[in-house]
Amino acid sequence: MKVVAFFGSPRIDGNTDLLLREALKPAREAGYEIIEFNLNGMNIKPCQDCGGCSKTGICVVNDAMKDIYEAIRTGDRFIVASPIFFYSVSAQTKLMIDRCQAFWCEKYLLKKDILPGERGRKGLLLVAAGMKKDDAVRCADTVTRIFFRTISVPTHEMVSALGADAKGDVLTHPTALRDAYEAGKRLLV
Repeated sequence: MKVVAFFGSPRIDGNTDLLLREALKPAREAGYEIIEFNLNGMNIKPCQDCGGCSKTGICVVNDAMKDIYEAIRTGDRFIVASPIFFYSVSAQTKLMIDRCQAFWCEKYLLKKDILPGERGRKGLLLVAAGMKKDDAVRCADTVTRIFFRTISVPTHEMVSALGADAKGDVLTHPTALRDAYEAGKRLLV
């Protein structure tokens, strides 16, 4: 099984990073292949809405997305980990999602789905938010659900750490790390 993780926070060792580490522990313990992308450190250009992918399903912009495209095509399980910025995923995460317009064209215009493989495809969204209201995560869940469905991931779960604003707040959150670990286990089933 191949687990693909997208880390969309600019803050290393922060709340989102800690959640992602916990969610990946079950895959590491099982010895599965894990591919991690630190989106903040990657050279990814924004979607240019050039239409280059509309006839082929392949993006014409040549940058670090080529590695992400390959991982998406060959992955079995997917984790998107992002802090909540202005009620949605981070710009780093949204940039990667927007560049998956090529998959949207492939799926909906060219009528070609990514094949699920023998284990199927599942997703997990991990979010850390300073706000304590769950409204803060609804938009992020919607954006990620559309992303997952576009890359032929029919189901996903979300784990949110609300009230986790300062670096390390998830360490004292009553359930966040346990929830992330348990969700990581369920992702592998």
